[in-house]
Amino acid sequence: MNFDIICFDCDSTLSKIEGIDELAGRVGLGDEMSKLTDAAMNGEVPLEAVYERRLSLIRPDQCSIDWLADLYIAEKVEGVKEVFAALLAQDKVVHIISGGLRQAILPLAKYLGLPEDHVHAVDIYFNKDGSYMDYDITSPLAKTGGKAVVVSSLKGQASIVMVGDGKTDLEAKQAGAYVLGFGGVVDRVIVRESADFYITEPSLFSVLEHIISR
Repeated sequence: MNFDIICFDCDSTLSKIEGIDELAGRVGLGDEMSKLTDAAMNGEVPLEAVYERRLSLIRPDQCSIDWLADLYIAEKVEGVKEVFAALLAQDKVVHIISGGLRQAILPLAKYLGLPEDHVHAVDIYFNKDGSYMDYDITSPLAKTGGKAVVVSSLKGQASIVMVGDGKTDLEAKQAGAYVLGFGGVVDRVIVRESADFYITEPSLFSVLEHIISR
C-alpha cells in the first residue's frame, strides 16, 4: 500500500522504552508504574484512569525529562533513522502521535528530521525551579480516544496509517486510518488480533514495504 501520511507512536515503537516507566524507575516506582502502563496499553483500563495517577506519583522534574529525552534516542529501535530518512526522501508527511510527554519526545523527533509541529504528545509544565507542576489535562492524548481525535485532524482526504504497539494506536481506526501493529518491542495480543496488519520483526525497517510503494 501507499499512504500519504504516516504516523508513529513513540514508546515501544520508535524507541524500545516506555518513557513513563523509566521515569518511575528513577524514583523507585518502576514495578507499580509498569503494571499500570501495561493495563492501559492492553486496553484493560482507560488511559485517563492511570495518566494523572502516574504523574502525580512520579512528579518528574525538568532534569528527569532531559534525561528521558536522551534515553529515547539512545534506545531507539533498530532501523528507525533509516525509515524516517526514506519516508522524508519520498516527501511523505510524517507525524509522531504519542501519549508520552512532549518535551521528552521533541529531541528524538529532531534527530529523525521532524519539525516540532509534527509531534503530538502531552505537554508537561514545571515550576521556575524546574520541579514538576502539572501536565496538560486538556490534551486528548491523555485520554481514551485521543489518537482518533489527532488522526482525524490530520487526515482530510489523505490516506493515513498509524504504526504502533498499543491499544491506543488502534483508536486511529475510528478516524479512518489503517493501523499497522508493531510487535518488535512488545507483542500485545489485542494489537496482533485487531490491527490491519501486524509485524514482529525487531527492526522498524520492516514497516516500509507495507506503507510505501517501491
